[in-house]
Amino acid sequence: MNANEQLPAERAEHGKAARTTAPRRSHAVFEPAADRPDPVALLEQQGRGRIADLLPIRYGRMLASPFAFLRGAALIMATDLAGTPATGITVQACGDAHLSNFGVYASPERRLVFDVNDFDETLPAPWEWDVKRLATSIEVAARVNGDRPAKRRDLVRAAVARYRTTMHELAGQAELAVWYAAAELDELGAQYQKAIGSGLRKLGREDLARLQNRDARESVRDLVHTVHGRPRIIARPPLVVPVDDLPGPQVANTSRPGLEHVLAVYRRSLPPDRQYLLNRFQVADAARKVVGVGSVGMGCWILLLTGRDDSDLLMLQVKQATTSALSQFAGPTRYLSQGKRVVTGQQLMQATSDIFLGWHPAPGNESGVGDSYLRQLRDWKYSAPVEAMPTATMHRYGQLCGQALARAHARSGDRIAIAAYLGTSTQFDDAVADFAVAYADQNERDFAALTAAHQAGQIKAETGV
Repeated sequence: MNANEQLPAERAEHGKAARTTAPRRSHAVFEPAADRPDPVALLEQQGRGRIADLLPIRYGRMLASPFAFLRGAALIMATDLAGTPATGITVQACGDAHLSNFGVYASPERRLVFDVNDFDETLPAPWEWDVKRLATSIEVAARVNGDRPAKRRDLVRAAVARYRTTMHELAGQAELAVWYAAAELDELGAQYQKAIGSGLRKLGREDLARLQNRDARESVRDLVHTVHGRPRIIARPPLVVPVDDLPGPQVANTSRPGLEHVLAVYRRSLPPDRQYLLNRFQVADAARKVVGVGSVGMGCWILLLTGRDDSDLLMLQVKQATTSALSQFAGPTRYLSQGKRVVTGQQLMQATSDIFLGWHPAPGNESGVGDSYLRQLRDWKYSAPVEAMPTATMHRYGQLCGQALARAHARSGDRIAIAAYLGTSTQFDDAVADFAVAYADQNERDFAALTAAHQAGQIKAETGV
């Protein structure tokens, strides 16, 4: 029976019953499997499907710190999480819910919102996996920042407790109320101002004001200059390389005509009104761009488009969509296009999404080749710095992330059952805090393994890029 066909009391009973198969305290335990894959081998396995000349940048960024390593280790952690206790209650999971994958961006109504903002690994999966990855990221970041064990535990417990209490609040609300749960910064303003901390508050206010006083065109001007009277993307190799400067199509569809074809096919994934708007723009230039930590080496391109004239700019990001890191443990996506998987997951989890969010291949062309998703680049985006974040700031910021994650999970999962499972005690909070310590230890061992592989010449790493 579908959860929505059950009475709330029946759904709550289902959640409480899950405590028998997965006691809340059981989440405290992490023990590496006897046949645990070598973490460096997993990273190399991922690298076989990526652009080879960018892999040293990926490894170099991961070697910056244990937290940077964790950011790029979604597959490694998914492999480990698959062997941990789970209630059997699934949600649309982010799949990579670490601290740096939350942030501020613009809603279609041009308001600033705070939410989960990375969905490359999204897939229906156990809700516990996202909570444990978020908790672990707090523990790892706090270690890098020099916080003591007791402080780190407080940080993790506070974030998990906020997830739990938010889920309880949402469990008592009507369906539409949950769907429209506020994510706007003007409604979360007091929490956000506390979250960025007194030392960073001036910077935060200035950045947010700057974001609100500019539009998407101004946010990409540092990537554009004028050549022979026409706007062109500035070459900054190896991070930004115009496609005309690439030695040849390294991946299908990465020539200028190929990317224009991707854009034409992508249009069909948009609602009619967005198609009409996009048709008012023409492609002026395109480039390959390196982004993030975990995504380095995946195909990522930017398209520069012009509207009414050459000063009317729109920048779209085209990002390769591959199989989710969760898929071999949670099952494959039901979509033929991995791009559609990412877009659908994002729309399910986020309170509001970019107006140009869409995918390629579009319906009728879902061949599984050249899967990607598209959105605006840098649409009022702002991320609070995580490493070197003061303890009090991390405490509030982690809570804000826990709240956003609960809201995202409540939209797609059985929030009543999850809330009932969690209960009102701190048992789950304490257990996940223990897990975070144990997994942060494992993350440090894996980080050391990558460091050793680099020193031994097994992998090449380019640092500082």
